[in-house]
Amino acid sequence: MGEMLNMKLLRMFSIVLSALLLGAHFRWHSMDLLAIPAVLFPALLFIKRAWAARTVQVILFLGGLEWVRTTIAIASERVEAGEPWVRMAIILGSVAVFTAVSALPFSRNSSVRKRYGLDK
Repeated sequence: MGEMLNMKLLRMFSIVLSALLLGAHFRWHSMDLLAIPAVLFPALLFIKRAWAARTVQVILFLGGLEWVRTTIAIASERVEAGEPWVRMAIILGSVAVFTAVSALPFSRNSSVRKRYGLDK
């Protein structure tokens, strides 16, 4: 029972952390209209419906794409300026993968799929 609770918390933690990172990213760039929903979207996890789970998945996937876009943009600027860029690309690339992978429990975990009615 305790191990199952730990796995649920780990899944939730990855989604919430991804949301906070996206919110901070958008806030840093003064995009408050995106920052607020980015931080609040994990609240959809309290709605046990397939549409809520799919919405969270889509947001996480799009968040991963935003991190890839940001990585490419910053790397291009740094290359053009003759500045180092590899470490930044590794860090932001890791954030992109983490964000996108946070959506996997909705398609790979049977208990999550059952909870949100994704097996129908």
